Amino acid sequence: MKFTTPANRNPIDRLKVVGQSTQRIDGPLKTTGTAPYAYEQNDAAPGAAYGYIVGAAIAKGRIGSIDVTRARAAPGVLGIVTADNAGKVGNGDFYTARALAGPDIQHYHQAVALVVAETFEQARAAAQLVRVQYVQADGAYDLAKAKEKPPRRQPLQQKQPRDTAIGDFEAAYAAAPVKLDATYTTPDHAHTMLEPHATIAAWDGDRLTLWTAIQIVSWGTRDMAKILGIRKENIRIVSPYIGGGFGGKGSVLADAVLAALAARQLGRPVKVALQRPLMFNNTTHRAATIQRIRIATDKAGRITAIGHESWSGNLGDNPESATAPTRLLYAGANRMTRLRVAHLDLPEANAMRAPGETPGMMALEIAMDEMAEKLGLDPVAFRILNDTQVDPESPSRPFSQRQLVECLRSGAEHFGWERRAARPGMRRDGRWLVGMGVASAIRGAQVQKSAASVRLDARGVITVETDMTDIGTGTYTILAQTAAEMMGVGLDRVVVRLGDSTFPPGAGSGGQFGAASSTAGVYAACVKLRAMAAQRLGLDGANVEFLGGRVRAGGTSKPLTDAAVGGDLVAQDTMEYGDLNKRFAQQTFAAHFVEVGVDAETGEIRVRRMLAVCAAGRIINPLAARSQIIGGMTMGAGAALMEELVVDKRAGFFVNHDMASYEVPVHADIPHQDVIFLDEADPTIGPLKAKGVGELGISGVPAAIANAVYDATGIRVREYPITLDKLLDRLPPIG
Repeated sequence: MKFTTPANRNPIDRLKVVGQSTQRIDGPLKTTGTAPYAYEQNDAAPGAAYGYIVGAAIAKGRIGSIDVTRARAAPGVLGIVTADNAGKVGNGDFYTARALAGPDIQHYHQAVALVVAETFEQARAAAQLVRVQYVQADGAYDLAKAKEKPPRRQPLQQKQPRDTAIGDFEAAYAAAPVKLDATYTTPDHAHTMLEPHATIAAWDGDRLTLWTAIQIVSWGTRDMAKILGIRKENIRIVSPYIGGGFGGKGSVLADAVLAALAARQLGRPVKVALQRPLMFNNTTHRAATIQRIRIATDKAGRITAIGHESWSGNLGDNPESATAPTRLLYAGANRMTRLRVAHLDLPEANAMRAPGETPGMMALEIAMDEMAEKLGLDPVAFRILNDTQVDPESPSRPFSQRQLVECLRSGAEHFGWERRAARPGMRRDGRWLVGMGVASAIRGAQVQKSAASVRLDARGVITVETDMTDIGTGTYTILAQTAAEMMGVGLDRVVVRLGDSTFPPGAGSGGQFGAASSTAGVYAACVKLRAMAAQRLGLDGANVEFLGGRVRAGGTSKPLTDAAVGGDLVAQDTMEYGDLNKRFAQQTFAAHFVEVGVDAETGEIRVRRMLAVCAAGRIINPLAARSQIIGGMTMGAGAALMEELVVDKRAGFFVNHDMASYEVPVHADIPHQDVIFLDEADPTIGPLKAKGVGELGISGVPAAIANAVYDATGIRVREYPITLDKLLDRLPPIG
């Protein structure tokens, strides 16, 4: 099926199942510990040996020699994989860094060996006996020093252009009566998902099966085929449950590649889970940025010029696309954005929840508050004044839906914005300085080609199959809701099977495109299944209705189960898309409001309450969507107040590579969160008129917190995270 024109009314619009708050159907499995994650697929691959990765102890250089004599002789050891015996190991399309070092070292903790033994403890003990002699080389580890140097290779093709220019930014900026020129910095961030990167690999002749934690299964088969030099058709990936990803499990990484190499070498299944320190330095992260923002307005506060320049570093040539929100969020005739990437010999930077928008709005939305203060305008009013209903870079291209103003107004009303003090540092609650902050949010509403198959059996059960994954977002449930709505049955009559590359290729989990894309694929397959069922029942397919387990047309009603009496009905289809994304700017929007307390003596910051008002198309499952938003809000609080991968700029690695020293928020840090979804259905996105929400929840949140801290204290911090040492010597006098 191809989606080329805006959706009309269809069976989804009945909203008997879709649009209803529904408990996750996979919830009982996860809460009882019976959902098999990658490392726990012991029944599927019995007798698996255990692998333990030895990570490089330098960040730049090469391996002089590896002595594995003592390790190979250790109790239980079955084999040791190094570059010397692994054979040719290539690169996939998604990641730049190689899974196995040798002879060159690209970054700290890059895998140099995998020790395999009968037990995990034996593998770990033997790994300590591997002796590696390194030849160290000088590397680049400091973004501030490296940012003006060009990358070592030509930039890769990007969906977002590196530079944009509309009008004459420099002239308009110079001529404006009110302007801001400020620089903001964001640090490197870690995904810190609960489940480690983990894989069990097994070979059957020349066929490889991987039970692995991965977000986009089709990328994994593609990349593993390129890395190992085998046919993609000979690879099966199974990933039914994933314990968090946030972009960090997009495709196959060292755990999968080394497990596959070891299993081939030993002729037996091998399981590998990355130890927690390697998750910080061996895998990917969100790149640090240095961002310069310039905004100019007329005396009334209308933006006349807006410019955003961002520098980030990477092992490869992909920049953190921090300028993305500035291109679409506010009006302004004269515009400029520039993305620059410097080569750094740190671990690879890649996608992390709302890549681009998260760090971009950490800067842009503070700058908007600073401009509002210069103009003497309320921050909410300033944002509303500069709203636009068309793409500011292409005014002939309207937004498909844009309710940012309503998000801001509704949020201000619900949050009690009118109680905000006229000047910073004026509100107190005992020892606490109290402040409120706001930030707009924008995140793309992408859709991707996605396929599914649906089967109706004689019991009236609908089975959905697609290689789409569920990374804790509720995919099982929303796909079941889609099939139940389309086929007119209850959720108890739907079975969903996910995360297997033998199933039709779904969109995968990432980029906020998973929900809208995968449900559209199920919709397309159900359209075919409805037609097949109607034909077998002898009913007119053009006017047929599926409801309550029955099929009705022209006054005739028959049980749906009768359609499968002669054998199961199976339909498969793929939802593909035309050019609606070119004709319309398709985005999601939100307004985030935060209240904080800052201890007047110590500078300790406490988030008191948070509110997100979101406009994100039809919400398929409000309960699951709310969970996605509050999860994003919590990650935003971490980015604002505590998360920072600290770089050792002499040795080139992230120092705080564990969960004791890389701090993330806990429940006590986030006492109260509210989420409001505005009524919206976007017919240009797909037949469900739904958009993703998973990344909208984090976008804008750190800046809302930063703005609240400023409102509480009068201290403007432009360098994240906002820790108490950046406040202590500037706090208002006590008493």
